[in-house]
Amino acid sequence: MLKITAHTTQDATKLTLEGRLAGPWVEELERFWRGNKDSATGSLVVDLTGVTFIEQTGKSLLGKMWQEGAELVAAGCCSRSIVEDITSSDRQAPSKPIQTSHPRS
Repeated sequence: MLKITAHTTQDATKLTLEGRLAGPWVEELERFWRGNKDSATGSLVVDLTGVTFIEQTGKSLLGKMWQEGAELVAAGCCSRSIVEDITSSDRQAPSKPIQTSHPRS
């Protein structure tokens, strides 16, 4: 089970997660995040201090969230290790359409 609590201030939206980030709860978090990210104020902070387990699909989702600008906060050696692994890579710049030049006739 995963409990998701959202708290919005003028500067940020904080998602506090409690429980297991595994199985159907990963999909639930993704639906919640995608459904609310456009209306979120300021930065997005994902608080993982209450998470007891993160499976690979949960780690992948957290990676997507981080790539899109979310800040991940963790406590405990397992969660911190996962967050360090995710954040050790560079964030990708938003993709831009590729422009090709065509020779003029």
